[in-house]
Amino acid sequence: MVVLVYFVGITGFGLWISRKTKSSSGYFLGERKLPWWVMLGQAFGTGTHAENPVAQAGVTCQLGFATIWYQWKNLLITPFYWLIAPWYRRSECTTVSEMIEQRYGRFLSVVYSVFALAFLIFCQGCMLKGAAKVISVASGGTAISPNMVVAGMTVVFIIYSFFGGLKASAYTDFVQSFLIIVLSFMLIPLGLKMVGGFSGMHQCLPADFFDLYNEKSGVDLFTILMLALNGLVGMSAQPHAISMNATGITERAGRIGQTYGAMVKRFCAIGWGLTGLLTAAMLIQSGKTLADHEMAFGYACRKLLGPGWMGLMVACMLAANMSTCSNLMINAGALFTRDFYKVFLKPRATDRELLVAGRISGLLFTGMGIVYALAVEQVLDAFLFTETISALFGIMFIGGILWRRANRQGAMAATAGACVSFYFSNYLLTCLTSGPADNGSKGLWTAFGRMFDAVANGQACEFLASGKHQLIYPWMAGPFGFSMLTGFLFLIVVSLLTKPESAERTGRFFDKMNHSTDNDQLFDGIKSPSAGECGEDLIFLDLPGWLTAKRWKGFWKRYREDLLGFVIAWAAIGFIIWMAWLIMQIGGAKC
Repeated sequence: MVVLVYFVGITGFGLWISRKTKSSSGYFLGERKLPWWVMLGQAFGTGTHAENPVAQAGVTCQLGFATIWYQWKNLLITPFYWLIAPWYRRSECTTVSEMIEQRYGRFLSVVYSVFALAFLIFCQGCMLKGAAKVISVASGGTAISPNMVVAGMTVVFIIYSFFGGLKASAYTDFVQSFLIIVLSFMLIPLGLKMVGGFSGMHQCLPADFFDLYNEKSGVDLFTILMLALNGLVGMSAQPHAISMNATGITERAGRIGQTYGAMVKRFCAIGWGLTGLLTAAMLIQSGKTLADHEMAFGYACRKLLGPGWMGLMVACMLAANMSTCSNLMINAGALFTRDFYKVFLKPRATDRELLVAGRISGLLFTGMGIVYALAVEQVLDAFLFTETISALFGIMFIGGILWRRANRQGAMAATAGACVSFYFSNYLLTCLTSGPADNGSKGLWTAFGRMFDAVANGQACEFLASGKHQLIYPWMAGPFGFSMLTGFLFLIVVSLLTKPESAERTGRFFDKMNHSTDNDQLFDGIKSPSAGECGEDLIFLDLPGWLTAKRWKGFWKRYREDLLGFVIAWAAIGFIIWMAWLIMQIGGAKC
């Protein structure tokens, strides 16, 4: 009954919001008029999945609170979201593919579009399959049929997304974000009561389970840094970055939404980790064990929640996934319509035809996501795979912003080199009969050392033949770092050795980046004011330019928005870490 009420309520609300969506701009971009609080809810809802609390509670139950860095992998880069959010709005584009075309030309735009559509299909499939797994564990597999609920979820988000587009998606994301917060913390009071409060939890568990950081958790400093790099470069090139950053009513609305929507997720991760600790204490007190540590969240649900409350938990889980799937569906439609239909099939299409094409193509790509959901098995590995491939493509995107000299040859070489080095280094690790010392740089050095030894001994073919070919390798810090290093080196070297992009193309691209977009008449062709005059120059734009005296002139006045927001975001990061540390001290010996 609770799930049914949720389905009816969110569908009705989404359709009510949909009534004003009449144009392709409204469907794909919400007319770029979303307020900051809707942008915040959209970023939080789209960036949070039902698998996040399940995975974090499971690994915390097994290894302790320090594993929170699996979810906090982007914590240290969150302040940078404030700096890069305006890139997307200032481009005046509807898709990231259009930005790449502006910077490098049509060919790389098409290459990116193919990747982006595959990315969106894979992500939707992972969302749907993940929801089925989570609900199955949480309900014990008997109280509720996962396939029926997932089918209902798919129908609901398709209905309001099909008619309302991004505006309906964003507003329903905002509403559903409250349910995600409930999901993050609702088990904690009941769990504390069962285990005897924080003191009872401390008595049951080892002291290092309450550390904020330790290498026993399997997340060392190198891994954290590589995860952060994965997040920063990958997030910049994700296909839905435009909708996350460029659809607010002002640039600041986009900055606030992306930065602090992510902050809310980082804070909720504390609740997921604490749920894992409580589950570990409950298992010890009852003398039970779990066959799979990722069953911890579902075990806590079954142990602590009664009828009705379990329905609310399922509704919260559905909210976490529906908010993301809805956004991905709209972005898939925008990508196909703007980058294939309008370019190759019907260049003179009317706005009405673009709107219809966006709706139908988004629906079809969601159908492909459902098919992929039936095939995928390891959901978490699949998620990391899509994020990593996004980072490999992100080298050319972020490199094109940070360095004016980057050209299409360098961008293509960077993407190809990063992909080849990523797969080769992962494959190389599978050639080790006794496995590497770790999954970081030491393990990769060991693998390369054994390969060189095999070459020296004339056994190279035998050594390389012992590896294992996989489409999706488990994420490891060493191979990822190696692929990033290779990609950026290729970008720099090949760009320097080949002809630069035309001065007209590069100048036009960076001229847009140097003008504020907070003018209401911007998209009617009126020239926007210089960003420097408004204190909104972008500090990340063309980093080599920092070697010139011009970049330092009027520094504070020109970069006021970037600098002030960046500092405040770091203060928020410090507060979240302090809160987590403080909670871990409650009930301990030091108290």
